[in-house]
Amino acid sequence: MLEATPLTEGWVLLHEGAALPAVVPGCVHTDLLAAGVIPDPFIGRNETEVAWVGRREWSYRTRLSADSGAEQTDLVFEGLDTVAEILLDGRPLGATRNMHRSYRFDVTGLSGLLSVRFASAYTEAEAVRDRLGERPAAYAEPYPYLRKMACSFGWDWGPTLVTAGIWRPARLEHWSTARIARVRPLVTVEDGAGVVELRIDVERTRIEAPLAVEATVGGVRARAGIDGSTGTVRLELPDARLWWPRGYGEQPLYEVELTLLHGDEALDRWRRRIGFRSVVLDTSADARGTGFTLVVNGERLFARGVNWIPDDVFPSRVDRDRYRTRLRQAADAGVDLVRVWGGGIYESEDFYDACDEFGLLVWQDFPFACAAYPEEQPLRAEVEAEARENVVRLMPHPSLVLWNGNNENLWGFRDWGWEPRLAGESWGEGYYLGLLPRVVAESDPTRPYTAGSPWSGSWERHPNDPDHGTHHSWEVWNRVDYADYLREVPRFVAEFGWQAPPAHATLRRALPGEELDADSPGMLHHQKADDGNGKLARGLARHFALPEGDFDRWHYLTQVNQARAVAAGIEHWRAHWPACAGTVLWQLNDCWPVTSWAAIDSDGREKPLYHELRRLYADRLLTLGLRPRGLVLALVNQAAGMWSGVARLRRMSVDGTLLGEREVAFRAAGRGVAEVSVPTELTPEGAKEFLVADADGLRALRFAAPDREIPYPRPEFDVTVAPGLVTVVARTLVRDLLLQADRLDPAARADRGLVTLLPGEGVTIGVRGWENPDPDAARAALYCVENGR
Repeated sequence: MLEATPLTEGWVLLHEGAALPAVVPGCVHTDLLAAGVIPDPFIGRNETEVAWVGRREWSYRTRLSADSGAEQTDLVFEGLDTVAEILLDGRPLGATRNMHRSYRFDVTGLSGLLSVRFASAYTEAEAVRDRLGERPAAYAEPYPYLRKMACSFGWDWGPTLVTAGIWRPARLEHWSTARIARVRPLVTVEDGAGVVELRIDVERTRIEAPLAVEATVGGVRARAGIDGSTGTVRLELPDARLWWPRGYGEQPLYEVELTLLHGDEALDRWRRRIGFRSVVLDTSADARGTGFTLVVNGERLFARGVNWIPDDVFPSRVDRDRYRTRLRQAADAGVDLVRVWGGGIYESEDFYDACDEFGLLVWQDFPFACAAYPEEQPLRAEVEAEARENVVRLMPHPSLVLWNGNNENLWGFRDWGWEPRLAGESWGEGYYLGLLPRVVAESDPTRPYTAGSPWSGSWERHPNDPDHGTHHSWEVWNRVDYADYLREVPRFVAEFGWQAPPAHATLRRALPGEELDADSPGMLHHQKADDGNGKLARGLARHFALPEGDFDRWHYLTQVNQARAVAAGIEHWRAHWPACAGTVLWQLNDCWPVTSWAAIDSDGREKPLYHELRRLYADRLLTLGLRPRGLVLALVNQAAGMWSGVARLRRMSVDGTLLGEREVAFRAAGRGVAEVSVPTELTPEGAKEFLVADADGLRALRFAAPDREIPYPRPEFDVTVAPGLVTVVARTLVRDLLLQADRLDPAARADRGLVTLLPGEGVTIGVRGWENPDPDAARAALYCVENGR
C-alpha cells in the first residue's frame, strides 16, 4: 500500500548566513515575521518596510531520506510559490514556474540535503516581460507574466507583499508495482439514479503486473480491470438523494472509495465525497436579450452571491477552521453562491469541502484578472497544465457549478484601450475562447464553462452589455450615485459594490497610536483604491451633511452608505427576477485591514453591510420601488411555497404623525415576485414624509429626500442592558440605529446591524463577548443619523 510521509519538520530558511526555523507549509514573510526579522506588514505602514522581501532570492533546506524499501519514492510538493529549483546534495531534481500546480520528483533510494531555491518573482516576471513585450494591465506590477497569485503584487484592496515559499504541504510517497495517478469522477443524475463514472490513470513500476480497481459508493460496489495505464469503473446508485444549494433542500454527501489492486493486494486508495446533482447554465436568448441563469436539479435559481478573494495575503495561514468560519458567515447571511475571483488562487480542499456541506454553490474563476496575458511558451504550457490538474482536483465537489475563464479581461480588451496598444500581440483570448473551454470539455463535461466575467457571449456585442450574460456594475461606485443602480436590470450582476472602512477595533489594532482621521497617514495607507477617499466623500455628500473633523461620525456614515448602496442594487435586481438571475456582491472578505468593499473585515468582524445582507438575501424580501405605473411594493419570494397575506402601508411624517394607512392583500408564488401598487394618497411628498410597508415581520422604507434635507427630530431613545442583551426603545423616529459592539470590547459581536425605529418601537440586540454590561457604555456605542449627518 502506498505510504505517505509528511515533510513538515526540520526545515530552515536561509537569511544572511543564518538558518531561521521555517514552517512548511508557509512562506518567507511568515517565517521572517516569526523570527522577528520583519515587522508585521499589516500594522501601520510596515508594508513598505518589508518590500525588499519580494526582491530577494530565498532558500529552504531540510534533510531527506527516501530509503523505504519500496520500489519507488516520490518527493511531492502540492504547491511551490513560484519559480523554484529543487536540489538534493546540490544535484538538480527539477524546476518549477507555477504556484497553481503540484510537482512530483523521483527520489528513490536517495538521501541528503534537500534545498528548494526560490528566485524573486519580480526578477522572473520582469524577464518574461522583457522577452515577450509589455502587455497592458490595470496595475503596473508584472503579475501577468508569471503563474502566481496576482493579488500578491497588490490590488485596489490589497497590499503589495510578493511571496515565496513552500505554500502547500510537502511529503514523500513510497509505493510499489503501481499507484493511482489521477481519478476523474464524472457524477451525473440519470432517470433518478445517481451515477458516478471513475476514469482512472495509474503509474507503474511493473508494466506486466495485472491490475484491477474496485469502487464503492452508498453500498454499491463495482470492479474493473486496468488496461495498460487506464481504466473505468461505473457505479449506479438507485434513488440517490440529490444535493441542493442551501435554501432549496439538503446536502447529502456520499463517500466514494476506489482501491487499486494487484491480485488481492491493495496498492493504493483514493477517497472523496461527492454529491449527486445536475447543473445547467441557461444562456438562451429571449425578448430582453441573452439570459444567464443557473439551473440546479431542474430548479432555476436567483443566485444570492458574494465574491471571494484570498482570505489572507499569505494563503498558507488560512486553515480549515478559518475557511469554515468565513463560509459559515456567508451561509448565515443568506448567501448561496461564492465566486472565487480570478486574481487569487484555486483554494484548498478545505474551502470546497465547507461549501459542499453548507450548500454554497461555487463559481470558480481560472486565475486571470485585469490584464492582457501572453500566450507564448512557456506560459501557455503552464496554463494548460494547471488547468488540467485543478479541474480534475476539484471535480468531486458538488458545490462547484461553474468554470469561468477570467475576470474582466475580455472587457478590458474592448474598453480599456488595450486593443490598439496590443497591436496584434497575444493577450489571453486564446485561453478563454480556446484552451480553457477545451480542457473543461475534455476533463469535466458535467459542468458549464463561461469565457469570462463580464461577458455578453459574443464579440458582436459589448462584453459588458447588461442585456446579455454577466455584467459588472462599477460606474456607480466610480462616478455616480448608487441610485443609478435603478436605471437598468442586467441579466446577471457578477460584480458591484461600495466601500467602507473596517470596524473600529480593527482600525485601532492595525493603526496603533495613530489619531484616526479619514485622511490620516495610516488610513490613507490602508486605502488602496484609486481616489478611494474621494469617492467615499462624494458618495456621502449626495446623502449626508459631511461631518467635518469628526472621525467617529465619518466612520459610521460611510458604513451606513455602504449598506444602503448595496441594498439599493439588490432590492431592485431581486424584484426583477427572472429577468435578472443573480447578484454577486463585491466582496465578502478582506485579506488585510483595509478600507474596502468587503462585508467582513480582515479580523472577521461583520460590517453593517453584512447584517444588511441577511435581510437582502433572505428567502422573502419587501422593497418599494418605482415602475412606469407608479410606486409599487414588491414582494420577493424565493421560498418554495406560496407567500400570501396582508401588507400594512403607512404614510408618515418624520415627527411621528400618521398621515395615511392602508392594508393590501398580496400573493407571491413560490420562487416568484409579486407587485402591489401603492395607492396614490400614500405616496410620500417632500422631505418630511416617508412610507413604511410591513408584512410578516418584514419592513421596507421609502424616504422622499436625501438625509441631508430631512428635518429629523433629535433622536431620543431609552437603553437598558442585561447579560448578552442591549434593548433600545425609541421615543422619536430613530434612523439607522447601529450598535458598534467592538467599541464595548474588541471581542464583542452584535447579532444585528442597522435598524430604523418608529416612535414607541424597540429592538433587542444580542451581544456576545461583552463581560460587564453597562448602559452608559452601550449608549456611547450607539449611533444613528442625526440632523442629516
